[in-house]
Amino acid sequence: MTNHNQTLQLFSELLVASPSGREAALATIVRQKLTDLDIAHEQDGMGNVLVRLDGRSPQAPLIMLAAHMDEIGLVVTQINADGSLQVNRSGGLLPWKLGEGPVEILGDQESIVGVLSMGSTHTANAANQAITWADVRVLTGLSPEQLKAAGVRPGSTGVPTRERRGPVLFGDPADPLVAAWTFDDRMGVVALLRLLERMKQEGIRPYHPTLIAFTVSEEVGGHGAKSLALREQPEIFISIDGAPIPPGTPLELDGRPAIWSKDRLGHYDQPLLQALCQAALDAGTELQPVVYDSAASDASLVYYAGGAQRIACMGQVRANSHGYEVARLAVFDHMLDTLVQFVRSFEG
Repeated sequence: MTNHNQTLQLFSELLVASPSGREAALATIVRQKLTDLDIAHEQDGMGNVLVRLDGRSPQAPLIMLAAHMDEIGLVVTQINADGSLQVNRSGGLLPWKLGEGPVEILGDQESIVGVLSMGSTHTANAANQAITWADVRVLTGLSPEQLKAAGVRPGSTGVPTRERRGPVLFGDPADPLVAAWTFDDRMGVVALLRLLERMKQEGIRPYHPTLIAFTVSEEVGGHGAKSLALREQPEIFISIDGAPIPPGTPLELDGRPAIWSKDRLGHYDQPLLQALCQAALDAGTELQPVVYDSAASDASLVYYAGGAQRIACMGQVRANSHGYEVARLAVFDHMLDTLVQFVRSFEG
């Protein structure tokens, strides 16, 4: 099996519903993968999954590498008399990114399937209508009593059903693109699981004591990472996530990962950025630096909360962010190779 196939197979296995606050199903899979690799791990009270690695230099500052397990979704705000649901966003999801189609609503007792509905286009101003969450309903075909029995209530969350998620390979077979709903941030989870596997296979020990973290609730404020960092006190916190391409951003879907230099919360640690760029070069690839005005990561949220002194964020470049995202398939192996080289060599 090729590395690409390993990446997509593992990604597909992680495509359970995991909206913010409901990451338990994905955390269970992550923990089973770690058990299969015979890697000791733990889970804290918030639901973060942690792997502690001894460093070759026990006195070196603690490094944390983190990928978040939660995804954007929708949240039920009201159950109507006909059993339809009024909903709003959880995280950065906009209704036009979803379109009409089936969604899975996670009830306390069981999940149900409904269809996202934006009404009829047979109106005079339909062509000029801007859809907001106030225009959206989820049709369930169930009565309020049946929904109550399933544990569907205000606060229940939902995501697109599994068959809508992908992944889909397309384009040049020699260098394909891949699309899915969404890579954010299961591909970061894939990268860290594969990093741990490579470290075990190759006997790699980091110079620094290192915490590999699979965090919760990034999409709604980075709460899992902030709690974890404030408790563990890493000097360095590195998010493994992604990089959207808003207008004016000089990123390309060419297989090179991105490295964040600044986002809306501040500047990232520039010597750390340079060390990651050098690790990428040593691994046979290159990182694309980027500046964002309207984005944040677990790393910058941790930094803003005073949870780490030095931060970085690296990840796959992706189009259609917070939607049906598109990346160059090769970027995921390049992310992994960069991480392996960084963990193997970084002593700064």
